[in-house]
Amino acid sequence: MKRISFVSGKGGTGKSTLVASLSLLVKEKMLADCDVDAPNLYILLHNEVLSSEDYYGAKEAVIDPEICAKCGRCKEVCRFEAINDAWEIVPMHCEGCGACVLACPVRAIHLETVKTGQTYVSRTERGTYAHALLDIGAEGSGKLVTEVRKKLEQYKKDEKWVLIDGSPGIGCVVIASISGVDAVVAVAEPTKSGLSDLERVLGVTRHFGIPGLVCINKFDLNPEITAEIESFCNNNGFSVIGKIPYDPAVMKALQGFKTPVEAGNTRFTSEIEHLWKEIEKKVGYEQKTGSG
Repeated sequence: MKRISFVSGKGGTGKSTLVASLSLLVKEKMLADCDVDAPNLYILLHNEVLSSEDYYGAKEAVIDPEICAKCGRCKEVCRFEAINDAWEIVPMHCEGCGACVLACPVRAIHLETVKTGQTYVSRTERGTYAHALLDIGAEGSGKLVTEVRKKLEQYKKDEKWVLIDGSPGIGCVVIASISGVDAVVAVAEPTKSGLSDLERVLGVTRHFGIPGLVCINKFDLNPEITAEIESFCNNNGFSVIGKIPYDPAVMKALQGFKTPVEAGNTRFTSEIEHLWKEIEKKVGYEQKTGSG
């Protein structure tokens, strides 16, 4: 099974639209949305949830009021102001570092594992789909991304591909999204900030020794920056495998909860089919594509 992760230096570059479109064209695949802070791939997939589980991915301090001597040692060592004047833990502030546990002379404080999100595995007409949602204010999004990928693997049959809608940025969530994949496709827009973001995310893929491929979305809006992106890629060993033109019809399709492929946008579909053929060549695993 080949795993392809689609990432971007920031949100809103079009990677979810790209993955949703490919889900219609690529056969024998599974899908994962690893943007657990703001998942949106489900909007275009019409999924039916098969299973859901609470995810416990962080620890939080708990003070036993019957033992607490109110000596103040815990407040002295807490750098996050997570203990209020009533000697209670403020959940939104606690980082679960355990400093207060070590400092308490009467052992009135202990750490408890707390719920930080929810994982889901769903059935779609396009294949099994795993996703999750991090609780508001919760930490550990990178761990939750890893859990999403683990859940998906549990439903593996004889699929040949996993298409991963990765997280934006360059932090731990991105590392969790690309860990162990066969290739990363970085989606970028032709702006100065887009080029900067692209350089950073490709730096992450290179650091971990993962082949980095590039898709330039709306390339024709700024030919000058598009040329700069292509020059950067050529000079640094990254392949530009797709250049998608700007088309207002794409947004119109999305507003109707459809991918451009479903909306019959032949120009867009042709570009996506070309991009996928390039991915197949790069990972050495070619197969036919088609609608359905």
